Amino acid sequence: MAIILYNLSVRFYRLVIGLVAPFNEKAKKFVSGRVGIFDRLAKDFSDIKKPVIWFHCASLGEFEQGRPVIEAFRNSKPNNKILITFFSPSGYELRKNYTEADFVYYLPIDTKKNAKRFLDIVNPALVIFVKYEFWYHYLKQTNERNIPLYCISALFNEKQRFFKPNGGFFRKTLNLFDHIFVQNEKSEKLLQQINIKQVSVAGDTRFDRVVDTVSNPKHFPLVAQFSKNALTMVIGSCWPADMAFLFPIINHSKNIKFIIAPHDVSENSIKQLEKGLKLPHCRITEATPENIDQSRIIIINTIGMLSSLYQYGQFSYIGGAFGDGLHNILEAVTFGLPVIFGNNNLEKFPESLALIEKGGAFSFTQQSEIEEHFAKLSTDTNFRNKASEQCKAYIQENTGATAKIMDSLTQWNK
Repeated sequence: MAIILYNLSVRFYRLVIGLVAPFNEKAKKFVSGRVGIFDRLAKDFSDIKKPVIWFHCASLGEFEQGRPVIEAFRNSKPNNKILITFFSPSGYELRKNYTEADFVYYLPIDTKKNAKRFLDIVNPALVIFVKYEFWYHYLKQTNERNIPLYCISALFNEKQRFFKPNGGFFRKTLNLFDHIFVQNEKSEKLLQQINIKQVSVAGDTRFDRVVDTVSNPKHFPLVAQFSKNALTMVIGSCWPADMAFLFPIINHSKNIKFIIAPHDVSENSIKQLEKGLKLPHCRITEATPENIDQSRIIIINTIGMLSSLYQYGQFSYIGGAFGDGLHNILEAVTFGLPVIFGNNNLEKFPESLALIEKGGAFSFTQQSEIEEHFAKLSTDTNFRNKASEQCKAYIQENTGATAKIMDSLTQWNK
């Protein structure tokens, strides 16, 4: 019965996406990106003689989670072919030209027929699912073919369906993996409680990724000019719900500069952001050496800059906690920036809770709370410096997950 319900839910999801596609750009890409996918796969893989390593990432966040391992494989086994699949357009569209992969595709919808056909064509020597998304038919078919199957950077909590009384089907799916590398001991214990024994703690690969970014950040001369000799707050991946708290703080601040990188950089979104700002500001795409000196705020109305912009700040705000979920705080923390963020669903982001406990991060639910955090970080240098040191120490304590995973994964074809 469980497999029947699963198959019906997958088909229903595909039907709904198809109905929505004419009216929704993301859904349209989800559908159009899969048109003719097996013909394209067959053409690309028709003459492949070298081993194929297949990584599956749900979306962009999972890709960034898996990226250090992908690139470690590229470096250690340059003769192998790397295939990356995405479920979501937000991952595929931004990484379809990723140079460290030989092939980047959407993952066909999870049916038994599709999974068999996909594996017949690709014939991977190793399969790695990153963090989330456990597609039953793909995992089942991979397992039945005795292809080594791993999950890396997995993160579990007791609210997930695996740990519910009626979660037997999903627990069965997890048992299809040869090994699951989890981020923390809590995840390991939860899996062991449901008799998933092939599990070990490797840590969070994102730490390795952000350390690489800090060691070789991009440099932006105009932003450096803007922030020189000025206390600067970097506001990363903010949404309107975040800005509702931040506008009063920004507009009443003195002698502080702000770098604002909204999650949505569409023209309409940028215009709405500008309407709420009362201080002189400019967009990065329109910045000049002259107008940037007259501005208190730079608006980053383009993508690809944020991970390196934290080098120009002394503390930061990270958005998303009042919506789909807190965005990446590790990029800011690795540069030693104390971080402020909302207080919703933080259990899904263990790094946020760990940093709050250590004194490197600060959460809030009310306006008075964020104003208190902002005041302490902007006026108390000793307090800010201590928080910064806690951030740097936390990153150093948690690097090395990629090496742990590679030490195990490379055994598969030695």
